[in-house]
Amino acid sequence: MTSGRDDHEDGDPGLARARTSLAWTRTALSFAAVGGVVLRKDVIAGLIILIAVPVIWWLGRLPYGHPRRLKLVTATIVVISLAALAVAVTH
Repeated sequence: MTSGRDDHEDGDPGLARARTSLAWTRTALSFAAVGGVVLRKDVIAGLIILIAVPVIWWLGRLPYGHPRRLKLVTATIVVISLAALAVAVTH
């Protein structure tokens, strides 16, 4: 008789999903911190970054098989990067 702990296919070896979830949470918190700093320099760019924080956190919560996850992550990163570049160039 085998227990549920012996079935490695159903388990999460190395707690990969938990670590990934924590990484997305850290990323969202990092964006919030950057947004707060940018907000002091440029209100519009700071607000854009802060608005993206819940989106980033939500993207990290999507199921792994979600077909648009990679595209959404890429689009979010590009938008935030362009906002940061605009702030850096104009100030």
